[in-house]
Amino acid sequence: MTRSTVPAPAWTDGPARRAVLPVLILVAVVVTVVVPQFFPPGGGSTGFDRVLEQHIHAAFDAHRTVLRVLVFPSDSPFVIAMLVVSAGWFAYRRQWWQAGFALVAPELAVAVNSFLLKPFWERKLDHYLAYPSGHTVQLVAVVTAFALASESVRARVVVAVVMVVVLPAVTIGMVGFGYHHPTDVIGGTAAAFALVGAMYLLFIRVRTAGSRQ
Repeated sequence: MTRSTVPAPAWTDGPARRAVLPVLILVAVVVTVVVPQFFPPGGGSTGFDRVLEQHIHAAFDAHRTVLRVLVFPSDSPFVIAMLVVSAGWFAYRRQWWQAGFALVAPELAVAVNSFLLKPFWERKLDHYLAYPSGHTVQLVAVVTAFALASESVRARVVVAVVMVVVLPAVTIGMVGFGYHHPTDVIGGTAAAFALVGAMYLLFIRVRTAGSRQ
């Protein structure tokens, strides 16, 4: 097997694994759709938001530098650098379809969120639409695309563990600065996973059909 001939990812190896990702995508879609049902009619925070916001502001309002550090992983320059490194890693290994997926899928997810999801739910915070959180979608989409395209189970586990730490930190930072409500971040996480996961399944189906011809 040459380096340019790469087997399909583990998700396509058997019925059990093929069933896992669609279930996770469905859960993510449900979360994305259900969260807005709790938004107050006149806008503003949900009860869940208020509880977290009060604790975050009480703990971090006097520590703006800490908030800046916590929110940093969601900053666009950092996330774009992650996107380039992710695609570059696959390209270095001559895994061309993975490189393309890692590069294109996150940006498509961001576009869908910006032009479809945000206007659909129209949750306003100050002068912009806040749900689902665009910065969260961008970050989670890049990480999800890398994890799905990677053939390494260890890489997927490491990515999952890192995100378990990073996402709460980013949430604290964005809420502390007043950029988003906590539910915006929850919706952004779910929307990003659902969008990238759906694109991955479509990509695999097209790639598999092409290999049979």
